[in-house]
Amino acid sequence: MKTIKLLIFSSCVFFTILCCQQNEDKNDSTEFKVDYEKFTLDNGLQVILHVDKSDPVVAVALTAHVGSAREKEGRTGFAHLFEHLLFLESENLGKGGLDQMSARIGGSGANGSTSRDRTNYFQTVPKDALEKMIWAEADKLGYFINTVTEPVLAKEKQVVKNEKRQRVDNQPYGHNSSVINGNLYPKGHPYSWEVIGSLEDLQNATLKDVKEFYQRWYVPNNVTLTIAGDIDVEQTKTWVKKYFDEIPRGEEIPKIKAQPVNLKETKRLYYEDNFARAPRLTMAWPGVPQYHEDSYALDVLTSYLSNGKKAPLNKVLIDDQELTGNVAFYQNNSEIAGQIMLSVTAFNQTDLNTVASAINDGFKSFEANGISEADLNRIKARQETRFYNGLSSVLGKGFQLAQYEIFAGDPGFINQDVKNILAVTPEDVMRVYNTYIKDENYVVTSFVPMGEKNLVLDNSQLANVVEEKIIEGAEETFDASITAMYEKTPSSFDRSVEPDYGESPELNIPEVWKRELDSGIKVYGIENNEVPLVQFEMQIEGGLLFEDKNKVGVSNLLANLMTKGTKNKTPEELENAIESLGAQINAYASDNAIVISGNTLSKHFNATLNLVTEILLEPRWDEKEFDLLKQNTISSIQRSKANPNSIASNEFAKILYGDKNIFAYSNNGTEDSVNAITITDLQNYYNTYLAPNLTNMHVVGAIGEDKVIEALSTINNQWESKEIAIPELPLPLYPETSTVYFYDVPGAKQSVIRFGYPALKATHKDYYPASVMNYRLGGGGFASQLTQELREGKGYTYGIRSGFTGSEHKGEFVISSGVRTNVTYESAALVKEILENYGKNYTQEDLEVTKGYTIKSNARAFETLGAKLDMLANISNYGYEDDYAKQRTAMVNELTVDDVKELIEKYIKPNQMVYLIVGDAETQLSKLEGLGFGEVVLLNDETNN
Repeated sequence: MKTIKLLIFSSCVFFTILCCQQNEDKNDSTEFKVDYEKFTLDNGLQVILHVDKSDPVVAVALTAHVGSAREKEGRTGFAHLFEHLLFLESENLGKGGLDQMSARIGGSGANGSTSRDRTNYFQTVPKDALEKMIWAEADKLGYFINTVTEPVLAKEKQVVKNEKRQRVDNQPYGHNSSVINGNLYPKGHPYSWEVIGSLEDLQNATLKDVKEFYQRWYVPNNVTLTIAGDIDVEQTKTWVKKYFDEIPRGEEIPKIKAQPVNLKETKRLYYEDNFARAPRLTMAWPGVPQYHEDSYALDVLTSYLSNGKKAPLNKVLIDDQELTGNVAFYQNNSEIAGQIMLSVTAFNQTDLNTVASAINDGFKSFEANGISEADLNRIKARQETRFYNGLSSVLGKGFQLAQYEIFAGDPGFINQDVKNILAVTPEDVMRVYNTYIKDENYVVTSFVPMGEKNLVLDNSQLANVVEEKIIEGAEETFDASITAMYEKTPSSFDRSVEPDYGESPELNIPEVWKRELDSGIKVYGIENNEVPLVQFEMQIEGGLLFEDKNKVGVSNLLANLMTKGTKNKTPEELENAIESLGAQINAYASDNAIVISGNTLSKHFNATLNLVTEILLEPRWDEKEFDLLKQNTISSIQRSKANPNSIASNEFAKILYGDKNIFAYSNNGTEDSVNAITITDLQNYYNTYLAPNLTNMHVVGAIGEDKVIEALSTINNQWESKEIAIPELPLPLYPETSTVYFYDVPGAKQSVIRFGYPALKATHKDYYPASVMNYRLGGGGFASQLTQELREGKGYTYGIRSGFTGSEHKGEFVISSGVRTNVTYESAALVKEILENYGKNYTQEDLEVTKGYTIKSNARAFETLGAKLDMLANISNYGYEDDYAKQRTAMVNELTVDDVKELIEKYIKPNQMVYLIVGDAETQLSKLEGLGFGEVVLLNDETNN
């Protein structure tokens, strides 16, 4: 998760946040505003309220001003561990705490995130559950610590260690960040260790550490509560005071001082990465803290140097020398220091000395030419749209208000932020380059595939990376069923009584308009004026569906090439035209379609659609861009061969669909198929399969039906219909008996599992009922049995889920997770047992929890523009009625336990499934015969990796 930062907007627009505590001059502008009210309780709790009545939902965020920077050496990862603990139980919420309540009230799911400097807990809920949320958040803050016991701590250590294995240890380049930070910052600096910490430190955390951390940092005077949405301000204040007022104030929290870094020398380090298949060069310079006066010009600098065809680094590294398909250059600014990061994942077998030399050439180009006013304005226009996107949900607004309050001291800091942004000049951009980049010391890492040390940067030293060893029975055991015994914290009223619901919100279905144009394009729209944005997507049926299995990858390359210039615009000219509008236009291919999507300010919708028209009707067919795309795609395919999650997805599809079904293949293709594709293949696909009569256009945002139709007039008039037959696909390979398959990744720190079988298409009458049935199995997060058993009960995994996914052409039921390597068999056996008993054990309580979540969550179903686009896609692609959400609510209300058991009997078949494991065969494969499905099929051997 990440905190949203509202960034930059153009000088022609004026933005304000008005504080209700202040009497400010009224501005005649009708531009977008975010009003808020801030007050402070006697115990120091900062409270920020924002009213937004556009949807019957409320976002509640509790942010503690504590992250990994407040940890002690030897106890790294503690702030993040604590984030996990706070979800588990509190005195009055009981075991399962907020997670269980979230399911009952139809919330988005209790979630949290930890950074170097803060930890936040957040959720969006229907407005009738607001008092419940305030009660629950107060219980977490003031009535939590007594519930943490040794077994609770032992189990959550395992969960967090699994998260680290999944996100770091089992990923290509996963250790790069720790090498950078451990060398950029001096020993003892709060940013010299990773937020997630080390496995050793996590294991050494004690119950005493937990209590000390809580008592020091989780106190009202170090916390900000943000509530944004459809609220009554006075009633909300009353509830906040009732539930938070008597939580005692903690010790005073000293302001942490800035600790800038001054590197005395450049450091060069390398590492041979078991999971990497391409060399990566990363450079890091000391930067500045967030909101530092130079951070604004550095934002522009990093964007200009790396983003787009005109970027100096892209010109050299991508276009001229063809060393990579992407350059990433950005700031990572935190509270007390910052860093400037440049990362290049080069093509296979590329010497990183060549990459470093090319980076230097790009810098020299910038030194000679600088940045123009036009390019500066282009960047600001793009960031204006980003600003509005950050405010498109009530949670986004709440996040930003808290961000400014904690790190700038004022939710209204946006006004100064705007001034700082708009004040950036070309001279400022060159000045910060000379100050922080040119001739300055830096840390540079070379992460290369195992056995390819010859590719590392000259004079590099071996980095210190601690790899976890796979040891059977290494983890401590615990009993998660033990109930904590403690004396309750005194309160002036009975906090064990959960508040009642407020008035139930009505299910507001957005009004949909529809038009079928003469060309055959079907247009679907929802007008919504909450923010001055429009999002759209043009879905052209086809994608992988129309491909030849001997040349898979044509639709993917075609979609990517479509935005690389037009007949009358070079790739750079098209890119500049899009960015000058502050717009985004993307094209991509899926299994079922080629999609052109976009995001723009409503005032620029016509101009943006004009560019879409050029992209669609006047392709450039640029040979050089085609060659670059092929090379980049092949590099991506090579890298995916070392990513256990990518391996699992690809192998699972092959097993499910077989050689004769095109859905057995990734639409990226294979190295051989992509190498065989010519630009003529793309042109043939374009001329044969792209047609208006296969096109659905979805448009949502601040624009009316007539304006949309007008903007589509050229496409409608000039794009010719075609007679195209949708291919009949062979049936997928439904297994008669279960088989276990294993793909060997030697040294894997986790085993990735994909269990499942071909299932219902999205158009099947049972598709949605089956999805509802799955909620308590694995679709309900912490309300699901799979999560409760494998994560909460055993500590085997960071996360596990099951679900039905489908389109009009195919459907699958899939269980997916990453489990600790040394419990691979135990995890698979437990999943099998849960599946076997799901129908037998399904109860009325399970049904009531499912109904509560499914029905109440509809209040937030269409809050964002993205959610409204999804609604239009469901209507156009699957033939759903406009009010399908209400129809589904009625169906769920009528469900009985017997209905659900019948669905389980039909669609949950543990003895007719594919069981695929991607992991370390040497230590795990043989044990899996214990599942009772015969000999395990090894899909590869070490020589094929």
